[in-house]
Parts: sequence; C-alpha cells; structure tokens
Amino acid sequence: MTAPAKAAVREQVLAARSGVAEEIRAAEAQKLNEQLALAVGRSSTVCAYVPVGTEPGSVAMLDMLLARAGRVLLPVARTTGDGTPMRLRWGVYRPGQLVFGRWGLLEPPEPWLPESAFAEAETVIVPALAVDRRGTRLGRGRGFYDRSLDGRNPQARLIAVVRDEEFVDELPADPHDVPMTHVVTPGRGLVALYTGE
Repeated sequence: MTAPAKAAVREQVLAARSGVAEEIRAAEAQKLNEQLALAVGRSSTVCAYVPVGTEPGSVAMLDMLLARAGRVLLPVARTTGDGTPMRLRWGVYRPGQLVFGRWGLLEPPEPWLPESAFAEAETVIVPALAVDRRGTRLGRGRGFYDRSLDGRNPQARLIAVVRDEEFVDELPADPHDVPMTHVVTPGRGLVALYTGE
C-alpha cells in the first residue's frame, strides 16, 4: 500500500517548503521562469496552473508562458456532490482576470472550455510536491490530475515543477499514476525523465 508512504513524503515536502524564506522562493520563481521560457515553443497551447502558497513559481510564470506560447489554459477543479474529484475543466488565462475558486485556488472566470480542450496542449505544466527519475509525480493526493491526464495529447510534454531538493531518485507509485515526461527545477533546468516507454 503506497498511500501511507505517499502521505509521509507529502508531509515532509510541505514542512520543508514552509521553511523556505520568501526571498529564496522569489529567486527560484525567477529561475523557473527562465528555464520554462527555453522549454516552450511559440504559437502553441500550454496548460499550466496558478502557483499558490508555497508552490514553486509565480503568476509571472503565466505571463511569460502567454508571451511565448500565445495561449495558456488553466485548470478549474470541482468535485461531485459526494466530494469525488471530477476531471479538470480548463479556462483561458487572461492577465488580471483570475478569480478565487474552491480551496483558495486562483482560476480563470467562466466561461470555461470543455474537458477536451486539454488535448490541444503541446505542453502541460503540472504542479507537484516531488518527482522521481522515472517520472513518478507526487501531487497533493486529491486525484484531479490523475483523472485528467489520460485526456492529454499523447505527444504532449508533461513537465512537473519542483524545487531542486524535490527531484528525487525514487517515490512510491501506484498503477494509476501517469508519469511525467520532464521535470523543471530552478537549478537543474529542464530534465527529460525515463518513463519506461
């Protein structure tokens, strides 16, 4: 059973992130912007996310992605009546127009795009708590991305964003975990991962 092992790693990463000074977080966000700028093509669609709290990155990352790619889609997370996570919906990022959604997340306002819009992305920037060399991604455990990633363009690059210390040799994995194709960290840049495919 990997759930207890994943929970333990989540707790460690979140505790470590909470101890990072704001000036270090800001410097790492700037380096991530520089690294991602090299990874994103022009005239493309990128799916990204709005970093909140101690997550690596910044809203400036979205502005950079928009300037380079031309179209950035952001996730909208919702649950069913019984609290089960649904597949992510997507909205177009427009600077200055983010609104607060569920769980304190920032998201694009309605109207939202259908789930199928996700398949238009050539690059998907994915939030993560940690990533290993096989592409195993540790998320926050709600399962939104696990339910949604199977609807991606099969050729899309899945890039997890983590701090340098959060790129590790091995993480506990479940059969439903979709492996990342790449990881980006402030110090190591973009790294292709071995996914066994």
